[in-house]
Amino acid sequence: MRSVAMIMGMPITIELPGATTDAPIEAAFGYFRSVDARFSPYKHDSELAAINRGDLPEWAWSAEMREVLARAETTRWETHGHFNVRRPDGALDPSGLVKGWAIRNAAQLIAASGYADYLVDAGGDMQCAGRSAAGSPWRIGIRNPFDARQSIKTLEPGDAGVATSGTSIRGQHIYDPHQSADLGELVSITVIARDIYDADRFATAAFAMGRDGIGFIETTDGLEGYAVDRHGFATMTSGFKDFVAKC
Repeated sequence: MRSVAMIMGMPITIELPGATTDAPIEAAFGYFRSVDARFSPYKHDSELAAINRGDLPEWAWSAEMREVLARAETTRWETHGHFNVRRPDGALDPSGLVKGWAIRNAAQLIAASGYADYLVDAGGDMQCAGRSAAGSPWRIGIRNPFDARQSIKTLEPGDAGVATSGTSIRGQHIYDPHQSADLGELVSITVIARDIYDADRFATAAFAMGRDGIGFIETTDGLEGYAVDRHGFATMTSGFKDFVAKC
């Protein structure tokens, strides 16, 4: 069973091989809608928008908001300040962490329903487990940042998360809080981790580091990465090749 819904401004695809009911998929979509309602920086009535307007005091913030902002602060420390949800204008925008966090939580909802084989894909970032409907390992393509019609690598990540940060879809939307990295040097960086939450947040941070990002991924336990620069030159971490499909 495969379903697609437009939520959080992007297509979210859930594949559940062998499912006889769409109930777990609809529950996951419902969860994504609740995340969008709370964390969207574009919805006037979201909790995040109310916080940024100064309409909601900290004592009234939801447990989910507190959790995400606490995780964001941990990530800021882990990435030496390159991941920062405080934008240059002072507003909070945890989008670089929320998507992976939401994908992971939705995948856990599906797993808790008794499914071992699934793929949850939100805007090209995904968590997969088990096998596809064909009985083969899930295969994930890395989109060519210069031509969206092509894939430049095909991955078999196993039970893992895969996230890509770059400029090909949303343009230059990631910034270096230290203003030290040449963000024009990189056009995309893909990160594989056991958990999409880690893949997503560290892909965002690594992209903000510019050319130094792939080195950060190399030296961080549990991560592998593949970076493409503006000249089309690719650099991969030492263990990335283990996830590339052999044929």
